[in-house]
Amino acid sequence: MGPATMASTFALSDRQIRALAAKRVFFGHMSVGGNILEGVKDLMAADSRLKLNLVTSADPSSVQGPALIESEVGENGMPSSKNTAFAAALSKGMGTQGGIAMYKYCYVDVTDSTDVQHLFEEYRRGIESLATEHPSVRIIHITVPLTTVEPAPKAWVKEVLGRHTARAANIKRNQFNRLLKQTYPADSIFDLAEVESTLPDGSRSYFSSGTDRIYTLAEEYTSDGGHLNEVGRKAAAERLLTQLASL
Repeated sequence: MGPATMASTFALSDRQIRALAAKRVFFGHMSVGGNILEGVKDLMAADSRLKLNLVTSADPSSVQGPALIESEVGENGMPSSKNTAFAAALSKGMGTQGGIAMYKYCYVDVTDSTDVQHLFEEYRRGIESLATEHPSVRIIHITVPLTTVEPAPKAWVKEVLGRHTARAANIKRNQFNRLLKQTYPADSIFDLAEVESTLPDGSRSYFSSGTDRIYTLAEEYTSDGGHLNEVGRKAAAERLLTQLASL
C-alpha cells in the first residue's frame, strides 16, 4: 500500500486531549524531530479539539503555562553537541511548574563507525546528571531513528569495495536502541525507531544479521530514505502525543 492510500484511524479521546493541554514539554531535536512536529501540526489541523501551544525556544523556563516547547539542539553528526545543548536548555530547569523534557539523536549521529557503547555511556552519564540537577523534570528517552537500507547484494558489493553501507549503520542504531531499552523503563521511552519500522498492519521492516533482526525505516514512511514523509511524520506524532497524554 503506497503512502497516498495509507489511511489513519487515529483519534485522541477527550481525556487525552485534556491531559495534553495541561502538559509542559520541552523537545530538543534536529531534522527528523522537525518532521515529527509537522506531524503534530497535521493532527492539530485534522482535530479542532487539539489546541496545543507550540513555542520555539531554547529556554523552556521562560515559557509560562502549558506548552510544547521545541528547539533545535546541537549539530547533526556531533551527538556530544546535542548532549551539551540539551543540558544548556535545561540549565534553568522548566520553571516552577516542572514538566517533561526530551531530546533525540539523528540517524546521522550513529554510523557504521560509531562506538555505540561509548556513545551510550556518554548519554547515560549526562542524563543522570540532569536528573539530579532537575528533580522536578521528567526526562523521556528517544530511540535513534532509522534509515531504509540497500538490497543485500548491493550491500555485499559495497562491503567488498570497503564502502559504507546503510545496513551496517542501522545495525549500530539498533544496538544503541537495545541499550536504551535495557536501561530505562518502557514508559520513559518514546520508541521512535519502533514507529518508523512498524506499518499500520503491524508488520515490521527489517533484515536479518546473523540471529539478530535489524529494524529499518519502512519505505512507505519516507521519500529520501531518512526523513519522514507525511504518512511517517503523522505516525510518529500520533505515538508521541498518545504517550505524552499518558504521563
